[in-house]
Amino acid sequence: MNKVPIRVDGRFRLGDVLGSGSYAVVYHARNIINNDVVAIKLEPIVKNSSSLQREYRILKQLEGGVGIPHVLWFGREVTYHAMVLDLLGSSLHDIFLAHHQKFNLNTVVNLGDQLLTRLEYIHSHNYIHGDIKPQNVVMGLDDSRHTAFIIDFGISKEYCNTSTRTHIPFRHDRRLTGTPAFASINNHLGVEPGRRDDIESLAYMLIYFLRGSLPWLSNDHDKLSSTAILERKVNTTVEALCHGIPVEFASILVYSRSLAFSEDPDHDYLRSLLHGLRAALPACLLDFSKPDNPTPAPPDDHRVTEVTPSCLPKATPLRRSTRM
Repeated sequence: MNKVPIRVDGRFRLGDVLGSGSYAVVYHARNIINNDVVAIKLEPIVKNSSSLQREYRILKQLEGGVGIPHVLWFGREVTYHAMVLDLLGSSLHDIFLAHHQKFNLNTVVNLGDQLLTRLEYIHSHNYIHGDIKPQNVVMGLDDSRHTAFIIDFGISKEYCNTSTRTHIPFRHDRRLTGTPAFASINNHLGVEPGRRDDIESLAYMLIYFLRGSLPWLSNDHDKLSSTAILERKVNTTVEALCHGIPVEFASILVYSRSLAFSEDPDHDYLRSLLHGLRAALPACLLDFSKPDNPTPAPPDDHRVTEVTPSCLPKATPLRRSTRM
C-alpha cells in the first residue's frame, strides 16, 4: 500500500479523512502558511489513465460556475495524484439522514431549482455529470451555506465534440456507470449516457428526498444487484413512485424519460415547474439548521396535488427513448 504523504505541495498538511470513493480519498487539510482549511483528494498513481486528472481538467473547464468546486492546486505528490480544493460542507446524504430521511417541500423545491441550474451550466460546457446522487451534492460553508455544489466529476464525460460540434454517437453496448439506485433506466440497459440521464437521476433524487426512500431501496438494498434494482425500477409506475407528492416531480421524471438521446433538455421548462410550485409556498431560505417538518401540509393551490393517473402527463411512465 502506498504511504500517504504528510504534506502536499509542501504547504498543505493532511488531517482526518472526510470521505472516499471508487478512486480517491478526500482529506481535511490545512495550509500551514496562512492557516486556511482545504480539502485534498488523493489518488494512487497507476499505469492506467487517472480519474483525478480527468476530474481536474473538467473542473478547470467549469471554473467560475456557481456551485462548482474551486481547485486550488493539482499535481503529483510522491506516488499520488493530489487535488486541493476549497473546503465544502456536508453532503445532502448526511444532512438527509440527520433530518430523519425527510426534507420538507420547500427545501426540495429549492434544491431542485438550484441543481437544474447546475446541470444546465455543466451541460452548456458540453459535459454530463454521470453520477447525480445525494452523496455527490454538498452544501457550501459560511456565505455559501445555502448554495448546493455538485462534486465528484470522476466519471463525467463530454457528450459533444468541441471541435466538430457533433454529439457523441448513440451506442447500446455500454456498462452501467454511476450509482444503480439513482441511475436512469437507459443507463441500466447499456445505452450511452447523455444529458437526459442526468435529469432522470436528479428526478429520482428529489422524489427520494420527499418520500424518504425509493421502492428499489429497502433495508436490504445493499444486497440487491443492479439487475434487481432495474427490475423494481421498471415495474414501479410513475403513479406509484410519486403517490402523495406534487405532480410536478412526476412531470420532471416523465419528461426526462421522453427525451431523445441527443436532445437538449429544456432546463427553463423544468425550472418553471418548480417555480410554479414554489409560488404557492411560504418564502423560505434553504436552511438545514433545524429539522424539517416531516409531514408538511401542501397549500391549497391546485398545482400541488397528489399524483393520480388522470393528472399525469400522457407520456408513458416507462418510456425509454432511443431516438437519435
